[in-house]
Amino acid sequence: MSQRSYVRALAIGAAGLTAAFTAPTAFASAAPSHVGIVSAPLASQESHSVHGLSKLSSTTVESSNWSGYAATGASGAFTSVSASWTQPTLTCTSKTTYSSYWVGLDGYSNSALEQTGTEADCIGGKATYGAWWEVLPASESAYSVTVKAGDSLSASVVYNGSSSFTMTLTDSTQGWTKTTTHAGSSGFANSSAEVIAEATEVNGSIAKLSDFGTASFTNATADGNSLGSYSPNEIIMEGSKDVKAQPSSISGGSFSVAWENYS
Repeated sequence: MSQRSYVRALAIGAAGLTAAFTAPTAFASAAPSHVGIVSAPLASQESHSVHGLSKLSSTTVESSNWSGYAATGASGAFTSVSASWTQPTLTCTSKTTYSSYWVGLDGYSNSALEQTGTEADCIGGKATYGAWWEVLPASESAYSVTVKAGDSLSASVVYNGSSSFTMTLTDSTQGWTKTTTHAGSSGFANSSAEVIAEATEVNGSIAKLSDFGTASFTNATADGNSLGSYSPNEIIMEGSKDVKAQPSSISGGSFSVAWENYS
C-alpha cells in the first residue's frame, strides 16, 4: 500500500465519511431532449457545493464530490480564477450518472461560491453535455448552447468589486461565449480559487460519478498567476470504499483528473 493510500485509509477510518448517495433515477425524465443542451428543469435540481471535506495532510484533502486543486488564503486573497479543458468523452452504461467541470471563487472554506463550467451526464444510456453558471445558494442555471465531447472550453470568474462577479465560459470548438454578471453569494470572501471535476449534487444527493476517463485542465490561473504557484490543496474525490477521482500532480497551470469509480 502506498503512503498516500495508507494515510487516506487512516483518515477515512477517523472521519467516518458518509457514502455518496445515488442520484434519483426519477430525474432521468427531466433529461435534455437531445445531446448537448442541459434543460432548465434538470439544471434547477443541480448544485455544486463541496461535501465531506477532510484533511489528509498539509496539502492534500479528500471530498465526497470534488477532485482537483484549490488555492486558499485570507479573505480577499483572490479576485479571479480561470482554466481551460477538453470536454471529456463519457462511457455510458444503463447507470444514470453525472459529472461537472468548472472554475470558481470561494466554496472551499465557506458556503459562498461563484462558478461556471460544463457537465457530462449519462441519462437513458446516452451521453448528455451542457454548460451552466451558478452562485450559491441558488441551483445552477443552464445555458442553451451545444457542447460536445472533445470541445475546447475555457472559463473564468472575476470579482468586479461592489459585490459583483462576471462568469465567462467559451467553447471555441462550437464558437460561442456566454457571460453572466451577478451579485456574489451572501458572505462571499474571495478566500479560495478552484479548478474542479465533480460528482454533481442532484436534488440534495451526490450523484454517481460519470465515467469520464481523464479530464485534462490547462492554463489554470488565480489572479493571473499559475494555480500551481500557490501550492494549492490537492483534492481527492473519495467514495464509500475507494477513490472515485484522483488528480495528477499539478505543474504550473496543468493537471488532470482520472475517473476511478462511480461511487
